[in-house]
Amino acid sequence: MITSISILVDEATYDITPDGMKLRAMDPSRVAMVDFEWPKTVFDEYACDAPTKMCLNITELLKLLKRAGKDEAVELSLDEKTGRLQVTISGKYTRTFNMPTLEAAEEEVPTPKLAFNAKIKATTQGLREAIEDAALVSDHVRIEVDPEKLVLHATGDLMGANIELKKGSDALLDLEVKETVKATFSLSYLNEIIKTAAATSDIATLEFSTDMPIKLDFQQPKEGKLTFYLAPRIEVE
Repeated sequence: MITSISILVDEATYDITPDGMKLRAMDPSRVAMVDFEWPKTVFDEYACDAPTKMCLNITELLKLLKRAGKDEAVELSLDEKTGRLQVTISGKYTRTFNMPTLEAAEEEVPTPKLAFNAKIKATTQGLREAIEDAALVSDHVRIEVDPEKLVLHATGDLMGANIELKKGSDALLDLEVKETVKATFSLSYLNEIIKTAAATSDIATLEFSTDMPIKLDFQQPKEGKLTFYLAPRIEVE
């Protein structure tokens, strides 16, 4: 989950409350946004006496988390007096690291208010492979959806690609379309988001309207939330 967030931001401010932790942040270019939430029920143990904010360097945190093995436990403990986060990894042996917190961002990132005319539910594996196919020939992809299929068009200087996922196929699980929609998106963002988020989820839900931002929601096994919004690439005729 932290790796997915690191695609867009180097520093992130978490809202910590007695009910859980959440984060909403935009990348520096303000092209993409991540909306993350882990309620307290996701954790083996969770304790928070009062709401607080915690800003961290995501790259540095990942260095520590990557030292944890699959069957090891990780404990995060915030000392507000010293302004440091203690990271304890327990398994075959115990190691404890501490890292500074940063000044929390004051800006509140609102949830985009969008109306969607198409909703697609697909396997993250199928979606990932389709996006990787498109990335072979171009740096952007045009996504079109009608009541029967999802089509990805990619055109580069030398080659083109047309990838079709039909309703009812193994990769395309469900399709709800009010009207035919199409929009173009950057593959550098789309590819990284789907590739990384696929590690957390087997199912992805895409929602968008013609030439509007796309919402990508990755269904979590528990009650957590991992959602991305990506602005369209505006094509000049």
